Amino acid sequence: MGESYNICLDVGGTKVLGAIFNEKDKIIYRLKKRSKSGGSESADVEKVIIDVVEEMIKESGIDRNKLNAVASCAPGVIDQDKGIVLFTPNLPWRDYDMAASMRKQFGVPFYVGNDVNLGVLGEYHFGAAKGYKNIVGFFVGTGMGGGLVLDGKLFTGNQFKAAEYGHMILDPEGPLCNCGQRGCLEAFSSKQGMSSYIRVQVARGRESLMAEAVQDGTFRSKKLAKALEAGDKVAEEAVDRACHWLAVATGNMINTISPDLVIYGGGVIEALGDLFLGKILAEVDRYCMPQIRSTVDIKNASLGDDSILYGALAMIKGL
Repeated sequence: MGESYNICLDVGGTKVLGAIFNEKDKIIYRLKKRSKSGGSESADVEKVIIDVVEEMIKESGIDRNKLNAVASCAPGVIDQDKGIVLFTPNLPWRDYDMAASMRKQFGVPFYVGNDVNLGVLGEYHFGAAKGYKNIVGFFVGTGMGGGLVLDGKLFTGNQFKAAEYGHMILDPEGPLCNCGQRGCLEAFSSKQGMSSYIRVQVARGRESLMAEAVQDGTFRSKKLAKALEAGDKVAEEAVDRACHWLAVATGNMINTISPDLVIYGGGVIEALGDLFLGKILAEVDRYCMPQIRSTVDIKNASLGDDSILYGALAMIKGL
């Protein structure tokens, strides 16, 4: 069959990751670029994708004719089978046939899937969720994403809208979430949720090393790690609160699905995974039935930054 290459992309709010996979599913070239979107999705995701793919082909020196396919994630509701972006919260895209448009551009098949779905899919085929059949994935980043594998298949529900359990309501009187509701898991346990908590405490006159980091939005995970190392009380409280509600949400999902695995991924887990996992495990048993809990493994994702890239590869390979 000879050499052939797949290009996979993780297009996020603040960065674009790209990787070239060889025919043995090994990454042979990678590229990381900050995207200029300042926390919301770039208004021209297509241009970002095209630029990154072109730069990777040029810099890696691979033969363009040996490119097999390109795959990317996008935030929002996506018909993964057809490559149509049905709806995305930060862009004016509705029923947008992204796959057709990008096929024209690159002359090879193009695949697109929801970012967290692909993260869970990547872990399922290539990472920490390998060998499990029913998987609940929480991806803790700027927001809170969910992804479900049921009976060995990605579960996307009616019209590809399933697994938005970042918006399960845990306290109807709780903090306001970006979705307009109060007390969602995302409003407590995401970077946005933790940042809001820290901002409120700083506004009350409490000292925190995180004061500047959360001034105009969300912190970078490394900043939080440093503040915790220095014993920052406000940062510790924000993390304890985030882990408490993650434990409650995990218990709810364990009782609802009876998965064989719950997995945590995303930028926050990459930076602080052991700490988060320890705190969640210390509490989760209170919130689920012992008979169901006894058959569930709970662990962190293992592919780090690459979960979504491997999920995009799984999509190309029809896994």
